[in-house]
Amino acid sequence: MSKGDALDPRGLIHESYRIDGITEGECRSIFLDWALAVEGDVTSIIDALLERHGGDHPDHPMTGVLREGRAPAGIPRRRGGWRSRDR
Repeated sequence: MSKGDALDPRGLIHESYRIDGITEGECRSIFLDWALAVEGDVTSIIDALLERHGGDHPDHPMTGVLREGRAPAGIPRRRGGWRSRDR
């Protein structure tokens, strides 16, 4: 795999798998940085990255973060404001 392909434009995900002792929090930060740089259907790109890296590293924190990244976003709920207070 070469750095800079369509799935991982700056090689961030690839490099995260090479870092010994990387934490889940660090992987989340890397994932966010990656997500801001990637273009296209993010879900299918995450699937391809999981196929590329996940099989060889099923217990790696980045694999878990990528799996979480596939989950659909929750429905936004209103929090706070005058409408949420008892009247």
